[in-house]
Amino acid sequence: MKKFFNFKELGTNYRTEFMAGLTTFLAMAYILFVNPSTLALDGIEQLPEGVTRIDKGAVFTATAIAAAVGTLIMGVFAKYPIALAPGMGLNAFFAYTVVLGYGIPWETALAGVLASGLIFIVLTVTGLRQKIIDAIPGNLKLAVGAGIGLFIAFIGFQNAGIVQNSDATLVQLGDLTAGPTMLAIFGIIVSVIFLALGIKGGIFYGMVLTSIAGMVTGLITPPSGLGDVVGAAPSVAPTFGAAFAHFGDIFTIEMLVVILTFLFVDFFDTAGTLVAVATQAGFMKDNKLPRAGRALFADSAATVVGAAVGTSTTTSYIESTAGVGAGGRTGFTSVVTAGFFILALFFSPLLSVVTAEVTAPALIIVGVLMASTLKNIDWDQFEIGVPAFFTVAAMPLTYSIATGIAIGFIFYPITMLLKGRSKEIHPIMYGLFLIFVLYFVFLA
Repeated sequence: MKKFFNFKELGTNYRTEFMAGLTTFLAMAYILFVNPSTLALDGIEQLPEGVTRIDKGAVFTATAIAAAVGTLIMGVFAKYPIALAPGMGLNAFFAYTVVLGYGIPWETALAGVLASGLIFIVLTVTGLRQKIIDAIPGNLKLAVGAGIGLFIAFIGFQNAGIVQNSDATLVQLGDLTAGPTMLAIFGIIVSVIFLALGIKGGIFYGMVLTSIAGMVTGLITPPSGLGDVVGAAPSVAPTFGAAFAHFGDIFTIEMLVVILTFLFVDFFDTAGTLVAVATQAGFMKDNKLPRAGRALFADSAATVVGAAVGTSTTTSYIESTAGVGAGGRTGFTSVVTAGFFILALFFSPLLSVVTAEVTAPALIIVGVLMASTLKNIDWDQFEIGVPAFFTVAAMPLTYSIATGIAIGFIFYPITMLLKGRSKEIHPIMYGLFLIFVLYFVFLA
């Protein structure tokens, strides 16, 4: 085992790798509860006609399976201390844009995730994935990340009751004295304190304390016994195979845009995470990541597995930097993290105490972290600022990640051409421009 993971060459040992794997798990364990809550559209009472609510228990199990399998592949095949799980932002797009906004059944949405994963594998094996990533201007990549952050935070504020509907102004401040809203505000404050103090796993610990506070105040029904804490993993039968059964439903223009969005967001989410973690760990050589193809394949394969069992796109997690910071340098760190995700399968009864008010702070904090990329956009260049701003602003204002991306990608070639910078526009961007114009013509 030591030889396989090159412990000696990388100057590490079992204890260090184990603690690093545990640290990474704790830093991202919140996804086990946030993802089922998001995909099940907790807090949303009315669903579009013909759309049913996805089974929350099945999504919990699917989340743990996708995370365990993807992280294990990353550790054994690519040998990197990088963990994977259903991505934040992509799960919000799946639930709030595709299912709630477009009225597309979750079964068909899962088929779209499956299609994007299969396309990813082809693009990765052929080397085209990197070329497409390079074709998208860096400023738009940053804008998409920041826009998703604002969108996720907006959903968090809604679920917390801090922001609510207004017939006069669309949105307004909610009742901050309501019990559930006060509980969510407590969660936000606690999570901010943890992260400000640099505590690894601050988001997860914040959720734990918020759940405890909810039980103490009577806002959340506490577990009555061990059976309400530990139990058999929920069956994935309600979601297993739905992506394959509904694969034939994806061949529409609307689903083409959905699949392109899944592809686009995961493209840069994964690439950015891999570079960030590899740089921190000192893996980068001549500004290139060794075994990059294997790492990208692990990400693609995890998405296919996740879609098959019943969850949204699986991607590499930036929280892996917590494990690297704790000394993780080999794929064994990922093996340990995968093991903890498997153990987590038996704690599904805790879903009952992790309410929408408990997960709302996690959405808001993740939104804050993602919005930090705004500082790196070249705002002083008007031709860049316009498409970047439209991308960022349109996501929360239209309640759609896809719409934000579409508007930004339409304006980018227009402003660049008007500024005489046509040579800087990659041909792929013209193709995307045409696709998104058709999107608005036929679907908007």
